[in-house]
Amino acid sequence: MSAFHERAAALDAADPLAGRRELFVLPEGLVYLDGNSLGALTKGAKARVAKAVEEEWGRGLISSWNDAGWVDLPARVGAKIAALVGADPGHVVACDSTSVNLFKVLAAALALRPGRRVIVSERANFPTDLYMVEGLSALLSQGHELRLIETEAEAHEALGPDVAVLMLTHVNYRTGAMFDMKGLTQAAHDAGALAIWDLAHSAGAVPLDLAGAGADFAVGCGYKYLNGGPGAPAFLYVAPEHLAQARQPLSGWFGHKAPFAFVPGFEPADGIAKFLTGTPSVLAMSALDAALDAFKGLEMATVRGKSVVLCDLFVEAVEASCSRLGLTLASPREAAARGSQISFAHENAYAVMQALIEARVVGDFRAPDLLRFGFTPLYTRFADVLAAADALAEILRTERWREERFQTRRAVT
Repeated sequence: MSAFHERAAALDAADPLAGRRELFVLPEGLVYLDGNSLGALTKGAKARVAKAVEEEWGRGLISSWNDAGWVDLPARVGAKIAALVGADPGHVVACDSTSVNLFKVLAAALALRPGRRVIVSERANFPTDLYMVEGLSALLSQGHELRLIETEAEAHEALGPDVAVLMLTHVNYRTGAMFDMKGLTQAAHDAGALAIWDLAHSAGAVPLDLAGAGADFAVGCGYKYLNGGPGAPAFLYVAPEHLAQARQPLSGWFGHKAPFAFVPGFEPADGIAKFLTGTPSVLAMSALDAALDAFKGLEMATVRGKSVVLCDLFVEAVEASCSRLGLTLASPREAAARGSQISFAHENAYAVMQALIEARVVGDFRAPDLLRFGFTPLYTRFADVLAAADALAEILRTERWREERFQTRRAVT
């Protein structure tokens, strides 16, 4: 056994989260390092969806809106997420998708800063965030400008008196690089702007303190580190000082003060409920509700502690076994500057990843040249890290990725 494997065995033996793996359904022999795209199925979610289908829908039918508490799911799930992102329960609600929620909070934020026309964001942000800015700006027809920055230093420089909103993703989807939320939020406030944070690659993976950082709005998805299932409901956060005045543009009936009064005019609900729109997807919301129980009793500092060691071990093992094989570390080397993922660049990254997946090591590819590996501390073992590094080294040494079947791009990469 190599020194790396001895270390991994010792770390697994001492892992305070080892028992959490038993809460998940994981195929035997598969090393799953793609929880930053789609979290693994929890046994609790599997049972809960079966119950929702067979008992609540199958037998309870329409009465389950009341009897099974379907109508309360957005607030109930939101309260569980609030505990993971450093917010009070009454300021987070689960609903819609991340893109739709970003549209809602961006519209609300821009309305709170009339006369300012600039939105600052990162050029390497997840594209849907930038697309939503473009779409909302075109709809408003008020001459809003999207100002894109490359670095955290540039973000500070871009915050002038014309900026309405600083809109950033806390952890970059490509490299895992992590912004200083508190510092940048303060800089936005000093410039008279509001701060919106996308937590898609943060929630459930790194400690967050939205209230302590002074964030004005935040959004995030439920299907990555929160393990809510494909297309799981997203969530949004509104700071207490904005709830009374903030208005969102998608005034659907679930955001109405009295949705079952069925009156023709819209009157927003009190509190965070005003940011709801249409009828929630009960089956999807039920899965997310149950999946979040995997975090019950956990401190995010414990999750983060394991994440850092997983990532550091992976980088060390890959660089030791894959030197001169065409890989370049694309993620920050310093743990404090990244989330819970590691990316390596390789000019044939797509084919390399396909060969890895065939070898039962699942990460993913991001164009044009990134191999991306997500580490979910609740179920990733240190032995998995070394198995992935070993498989990657073997594929690169033998150049097995050159085989024809690994060259054809699939619809989802």
